[in-house]
Amino acid sequence: MQFKGFARGSAVGVRNHVAVIPTVGCVNEVALRIAGNVHGVTPMLHHQGCAQLGPDLKTVTRVLSGIALNANVSAVLLVSLGCESVNAEDILEAIKERKPAALIRVQEVGGITPAVTEGIAVVQRMALAAATNREDASIEELVVGVKCGASDTTSGLASNVAVGHAVDGIVDLGGTVVFGETTELMGAEAVIVRRAATPEIAETILTRVREMEERARSMGVDMRGSQPSAGNIRGGLSTIEEKSLGAVVKSGTRPIVGALEYGEAPTGKGLYFMDSPGRELEFLTGLAATGCQVILFSTGLGAVQGFSLVPVIKVTGNENTACHLAEHIDVDVSGILRGEEELEQAGERLLREIVRVASGAEVKAEQLAYDVRAVNSSIYVKGPVL
Repeated sequence: MQFKGFARGSAVGVRNHVAVIPTVGCVNEVALRIAGNVHGVTPMLHHQGCAQLGPDLKTVTRVLSGIALNANVSAVLLVSLGCESVNAEDILEAIKERKPAALIRVQEVGGITPAVTEGIAVVQRMALAAATNREDASIEELVVGVKCGASDTTSGLASNVAVGHAVDGIVDLGGTVVFGETTELMGAEAVIVRRAATPEIAETILTRVREMEERARSMGVDMRGSQPSAGNIRGGLSTIEEKSLGAVVKSGTRPIVGALEYGEAPTGKGLYFMDSPGRELEFLTGLAATGCQVILFSTGLGAVQGFSLVPVIKVTGNENTACHLAEHIDVDVSGILRGEEELEQAGERLLREIVRVASGAEVKAEQLAYDVRAVNSSIYVKGPVL
């Protein structure tokens, strides 16, 4: 199976973004102004990069580098304030080995106005040099992320299961899939670790779940007091175990060949787990940093999020959501629950949709320009702000 994408050395992009990435949240406005003045240039805004402990700064560096190296990005302009804790030069060096990249420091050039002027000139040159022709590429070149959110009873019965069938299809065809949401493994750990390819991978997954629970307990609360959410409960999910058992099916049935840190890139083909929270802002960012060129997002009640650099395909098995939130839903698999479509057929339809989107078809979030002009992404950190 093939799609049409943009060849970028050892990777193939499904979009052709010139990205403007702030190395610290202080200069989001600068990045936004630069990107807003040039067609085909996209900002990736966030709130991290300074006044954090070493492990979190390492994570931020890894994530920003990973997003810049995502195959959907043709070239990168980094915007630095100049005094942040993250080392902008380290990020620049990691990028320059693979694609065109430049760095502007606001403090060095004299403020916002000259930084914006210089930045516009840089990204204009990058945009003119970006490849414009798509070429045939194998589905083996795809890294697909999977997510569920605003879940209800239809999620675990229809949309998550259909996504799981599509995941199996991608893996069987030689592609790569990344799933995560550590909080949504709680109560289903024993089920998911049976598929770990090695005992070490199984133990890593179990350790990450325990760590997540302990962080909640350190605040004097139990995770089960906040999960499932109020919306999940209104949608018919009564316990965290019920929610998790419905969530894990979106990872399909194939062996889990690796357990990644947040935003860490896979080292080979197959199915990977990524340690991460379930909240969309952090999770979608983490998937982009691992190199996912497309994201499948299953929802029951309806979720509207997109991601600025990666197309997010919204899938629902709730016919009311498919109708009422039609401007956000890309694929309706509610026919599964009406007995009008087999799970395997829905999974195959999703696989064809992935190929269609990878070849350039816009998802609903892209049509709405969701996440292009606002800070709707974030980076998952575990320590305090200092």
